[in-house]
Amino acid sequence: MKTNTTAGFFGELALSKKVLAAIMEMGFEEPSPIQTKTIPVVLEGRDVIGQAQTGTGKTAAFGIPIMERINETRNIQALVLTPTRELAIQVSEELAKIGKFKRVKTLPVYGGQAIDRQIRALNYGVQVVIGTPGRLLDHIRRNTIKLNNVKTLVLDEADEMLDMGFVDDIEQILESVPTERQTLLFSATMPAPIRALANKYMNNPFEVAISREQITVPLIDQFYYETRNKLDGLCRVMDIEANDKAIIFCRTKKGVDDLVASLQARGFLADGLHGDLSQSQRDRVMKKFRDGKLEILVATDVAARGLDIDSVTHVINYDIPQDPESYVHRIGRTGRAGRKGVAITFIEPREYRQLKIIEKLIKTRIVRNQLPSAADILERQKELIAKRLIATIDQGHINDYHSIIADLVPEYDAMDIAAAALKLFQEGYKEKSDDNPAFANTGAEKGMVRLFINIGRAQKIRPEDIVRTFAEESGIPGNIIGQINIYEKFTFVEVPEEHAERVMAVMHKNMLKGYKINVEPARGR
Repeated sequence: MKTNTTAGFFGELALSKKVLAAIMEMGFEEPSPIQTKTIPVVLEGRDVIGQAQTGTGKTAAFGIPIMERINETRNIQALVLTPTRELAIQVSEELAKIGKFKRVKTLPVYGGQAIDRQIRALNYGVQVVIGTPGRLLDHIRRNTIKLNNVKTLVLDEADEMLDMGFVDDIEQILESVPTERQTLLFSATMPAPIRALANKYMNNPFEVAISREQITVPLIDQFYYETRNKLDGLCRVMDIEANDKAIIFCRTKKGVDDLVASLQARGFLADGLHGDLSQSQRDRVMKKFRDGKLEILVATDVAARGLDIDSVTHVINYDIPQDPESYVHRIGRTGRAGRKGVAITFIEPREYRQLKIIEKLIKTRIVRNQLPSAADILERQKELIAKRLIATIDQGHINDYHSIIADLVPEYDAMDIAAAALKLFQEGYKEKSDDNPAFANTGAEKGMVRLFINIGRAQKIRPEDIVRTFAEESGIPGNIIGQINIYEKFTFVEVPEEHAERVMAVMHKNMLKGYKINVEPARGR
């Protein structure tokens, strides 16, 4: 299949207009080493073995050439095998973004989701399927998936599939795909069974190996905050942290622009740095930052390369980096010349596993912190608030508000009115209830969330199994897990509300004593 007419370059890689526009929108500024080495070879139609770990950019390494070669026909032209449901979804989402402007239809298929829903999507027509071996075989046996038009087959994280016992399943799937195809195999390691699989099913493959750099972590304080609202969390932290200069990292250029606009709207002295800026614009931003006219520099990884600023007090990962090397490069911009430095990372509950991978590979503990409360922020800002109040009084023009106070004084204490005005100024107006509606009425005691698990006594599940697995996988202390009620075919577990979203994100479709489990909020009585 011929590639599309080129319309531009990604680094030195010539790509079509639509694919290039998509990866620029995703925030890719230049190809990673594995992308540089792999994409041209895949576009030539050759088989490829890529030895690379998670976080090196391997999904785009096969995703970009797949999208370049896909045509408009609504049949399955590429098949990607992954070891887990989570990876299938992740790869599907990334491929869909790369194929956005070509309107390529991708579909993840995996166990645990209703197969009827997947069959309906397949009947509608998809061009790329990403799936786990077990569910793919199920579709093949039902004859609900047609693989006769597959031109590219990808085995992603092949060694993980080997460890999970999927080799026989993989061979059955390989036998179901046309022999006249391109096969791409990616694996962090190359054990003998994977090498044998490659020898049997691949045609003179081109081999690419990307090794990790030696990781050295600077001696700085490292913290993370887990939150569903990163912007709110960032503003709270910035309100309470004493910093002269902070660099905040975002994954994409659009992310930089959006965050700069949000911070500026909240009164922070912030500006951005990314690949779309001219050299003169970049120099102007950097001069303001060095001269102290900016307190916050928001940047992408590529744009921050070569920055040499000794007085950075904080590095903040607004978007968690994709790999440990990027994490180390980012946080190394603080704590220089013997000065104290602080590195802060914001994560959503579903990103907890990614954080633990980084923590494991850098061999350094990243400490969980609680977001500052409104009371913490008020305490920190008392002096600033007092100065602003005095300045406002000195400026005058406050008579218009006297009548409001006069109306309230007969019923309310003047101190309470003043305190309420300050609270309104600091926090804005909030409804009384702060409950998360997703966790309302689960039948748990106050402050806890009752979770439903779809296994019980029939699977010989014990309370200690649940406590140990939840604690190990989601990183919460076992002693904060509440009441556990085990029934014949299901179980209820109570966990603190502040940890509930993380527990569900980590444990849903995870393994417990050899069983893949569903975890969801219980329905209250």
